[in-house]
Amino acid sequence: MGIPLFDTATHLAPLRDVIRDRISAVIERGTFILGPEVEAFERELAAYLGVRHVVGVANGTDAITIALRAMGVRPGDDVVVPSFTFYASAEAIVTAGARPVFCDVDPQTRNVTPDTVQAAITPRTRAIVAVDLFGLPAPIPELSELGLPVLEDAAQAAGASLNGRRAGSLGEMATFSFYPSKNLGCFGDGGAIATDDDALAELVRALRFHGSRDKSDFQYVGYNSRLDELQAAVLRVLLPELDRWCDGRRAAARGYAAAGLGDHVTLPGAPDGADPAWHLYVVGHPRAEELIAGLVDRGIQARGYYRTPVHRQNAMAPYAPSRSLPATDELARTNVALPMTPTLSAAAAREVVAATVAALAA
Repeated sequence: MGIPLFDTATHLAPLRDVIRDRISAVIERGTFILGPEVEAFERELAAYLGVRHVVGVANGTDAITIALRAMGVRPGDDVVVPSFTFYASAEAIVTAGARPVFCDVDPQTRNVTPDTVQAAITPRTRAIVAVDLFGLPAPIPELSELGLPVLEDAAQAAGASLNGRRAGSLGEMATFSFYPSKNLGCFGDGGAIATDDDALAELVRALRFHGSRDKSDFQYVGYNSRLDELQAAVLRVLLPELDRWCDGRRAAARGYAAAGLGDHVTLPGAPDGADPAWHLYVVGHPRAEELIAGLVDRGIQARGYYRTPVHRQNAMAPYAPSRSLPATDELARTNVALPMTPTLSAAAAREVVAATVAALAA
């Protein structure tokens, strides 16, 4: 069978009966939109993150768009965003009516830094989108010192922390995706917005429901973007397992290091105080595509991420930066994602490293 890049089944197997029971209860209750499961999950995730409010929405992309709208981003505004990220981080800015201004990232952490963001700030900059890439929190407290509101895109970082604070609690607002392959994934699409700001939370709740607070008076042109009851019921079962699963991901990363992976590829770096959740375990090598092909031939799933950075995508041509983004281009060319799951064993890590050695030798 080999070793998969993702395994969304093994760690869920012991929970399937409970999940079925919760789903059946929702069906029997007959309330499917903005009911007690969503309300309870919002409270439980807020308590986990240590924030005052969580608002469930339909997916992680809508979460960014709605959060930016709530933060006051309007047409004509600029929003700084990294280019080495999933397309949605920038797409959501355009959907909010603003202009993405692409910045570079640090070669070791793959995240933005105050310096890379500062280089992209314009007189029209209204906000910063900081992505916790691959499960490593971005330096958001330092970014906040630039004097602009920071939206933390924590889609890949559920369960991570920075200096004792949970990813998702670091910026003025934060967004999550519960896509099935995420650290905390539901059985379809889902997302959430987290904040400590009462006014922002109230506005987000209106924006997710057509701009209305009571289904009768419509104060804004909003969105039809709601986390549904079935997905919230699933997430309520999974949330208490998140820390244990992230511990498994961190153990897998340690297994790779102990097996000598760093002798053959560049391992991801994490600064002091950061506790990554390793949604993806992404290494670097100048012969990335050759390495991937060799691993796949040996039964190890691997792939490159963001080979075409967002600022080079056709749809983003109107927003392409005039300056170069050298770290982004190099990371896009050389990255290799290796298998990473909560249940990846030390033996499996050794097998991946052995296959890496053989693939590079070939």
